[in-house]
Amino acid sequence: MRPESKHPFRAMALMSAITSQLVGSILVGIFLGRWLDRVVDTEPLFLILGLLLGLSAGVYGTLSSVQKFNSGD
Repeated sequence: MRPESKHPFRAMALMSAITSQLVGSILVGIFLGRWLDRVVDTEPLFLILGLLLGLSAGVYGTLSSVQKFNSGD
């Protein structure tokens, strides 16, 4: 990392982006899974799938955010 990019506000922005991506994608996956379970009447199936898909989307978004932060873009 370059010395001029070591600002505390950039680090706080990265941490808030990571938090919002992880929490937001997991919550969207859970709520969509619960809704699909109520519509189709398959109690835990889509909840679990939504949780896993939300978690994987959050991890992918987090990795891309960290990669952009480290590259300096």
